[in-house]
Amino acid sequence: MSEDIDVSLLPVPTDTALLKSEDWVPSVNFNERRATVNLCGSGAVQTACVKIDMLLLHYTATPTNDYALQLLTTAEGGVSSHYLVDGCGRIIQMVAEKYRAWHAGVAEWAGETDINSCSIGIEIQNQGYALERVPPYGEAQMAAVTELCADIVERNKIKLHRVLGHSDVAPHRKQDPGAHFDWSLLAKRGVGHWLSPEECEEFAPLHLNEVSLCELQRKLVAIGYGLEVTGEFDQRTEFVITAFQRHYRPFKVTGQLDQQTIELVDQLLDEIKA
Repeated sequence: MSEDIDVSLLPVPTDTALLKSEDWVPSVNFNERRATVNLCGSGAVQTACVKIDMLLLHYTATPTNDYALQLLTTAEGGVSSHYLVDGCGRIIQMVAEKYRAWHAGVAEWAGETDINSCSIGIEIQNQGYALERVPPYGEAQMAAVTELCADIVERNKIKLHRVLGHSDVAPHRKQDPGAHFDWSLLAKRGVGHWLSPEECEEFAPLHLNEVSLCELQRKLVAIGYGLEVTGEFDQRTEFVITAFQRHYRPFKVTGQLDQQTIELVDQLLDEIKA
């Protein structure tokens, strides 16, 4: 928490024109952004600096919007995000973008472990895997999420490959925003990558040799996933494959390797490098 700050006295942020004054519900869970090492500089030289260059999407895993707000704004909840989009499409801001909200937890992307300092977090009201199956996101809700994401990405010049889900940066412990999240809708607005995979009837598992698996792991690391190149299909690799499929092939999430998954990894890496 930012010490000696009465959040009731904080001014309504002017980060986005989408926010209404009554939809500013300040959280006590925030602090100053810290310098991160993967954002600035060129070539082999990296300079630590404070910069926002990632958008991270979550679901709340709560039964109601009120409960989500309580968690995200009170000291007892201990977490926060910059924005919350409720089931009706209402956009609520809880932390000004210039501050570090507490939404990513233990996470890693492209070698950076302080994801909170380089990202803006959006929580989306959805019970998630608290239920047996993640409920679908509503049309009005997805429309609001898309508008907010497009606004944030444009203002902060966030690159397509830095629009991510919580499960991308924390594949060992998170599943949100889940396989029902419509990444393709965001991509139509120029937010994030979408690979348009074709639905197949069969997804025969592949068992790669050590050399081929090392190559695949290196490609996943180049994309940004936190992974060691071991040449083994270990638990961490399975978690990363599951997260990748959940984001880029949500209709078939197995956590196992198959030809289409490998082709999608290559396609995404080529698009990032382009």
